[in-house]
Amino acid sequence: MQNNKAFSWEAFEETPVVGILRNVSQEEVDFIVPIYISSGYSSLEITMNTEGATQLIAQLRDDYPSLNVGAGTVCSMDDLEKALMAGVQFIVTPIVNVEVIAKCKSLEVPVFSGALTPTEIYTAWEAGASAVKIFPCSQFGFQYIKDVLAPLNTIKVLPTGGVTKENISDFFAAGATGVGMGSSLFPKEMIKEKDEKALRNHLSLIKNQIYHTIKV
Repeated sequence: MQNNKAFSWEAFEETPVVGILRNVSQEEVDFIVPIYISSGYSSLEITMNTEGATQLIAQLRDDYPSLNVGAGTVCSMDDLEKALMAGVQFIVTPIVNVEVIAKCKSLEVPVFSGALTPTEIYTAWEAGASAVKIFPCSQFGFQYIKDVLAPLNTIKVLPTGGVTKENISDFFAAGATGVGMGSSLFPKEMIKEKDEKALRNHLSLIKNQIYHTIKV
């Protein structure tokens, strides 16, 4: 499949969350995604270390044309090539790989490069990252985002790891452009039990908190 539809920044900025699905089955994806989209979310990544990742990505592109479909855990040029062949609209990495960033930039494919330290964050941004995924953020919290952005205030950051419904407003208040969320967005028990009502309420609660923070 060719990447014939560009990433929608407008949709992402309306609800600036990248949902992360790792080690999921086609059945779980089929349960989650319609609820995710109808709850007002637009951007979803399948990690490349998920079994059958490229097939899941290609299927999502076919089934949900309104969704921004990305590949996560892209660490190498080989990962990138496989993701692009599957038709992804954006790339997420856990590390700074300048070659991957440069290739994405040349293809005009948004890339959210992983980084942690101020030097890594600056390096990723200067290399051309669309936003810098601050990862892992679970040990540092929203105060770290605020501290980093004091001197690096022109950089768009996407904290990932440790973002929850309890603190998501704090991350946006600290200056985050968006956030990445995995199990805190898609609780395993709700998925296992296929509890549509609980998942929909959970997603709506998070979206409302974001909305009230970024729309103020």
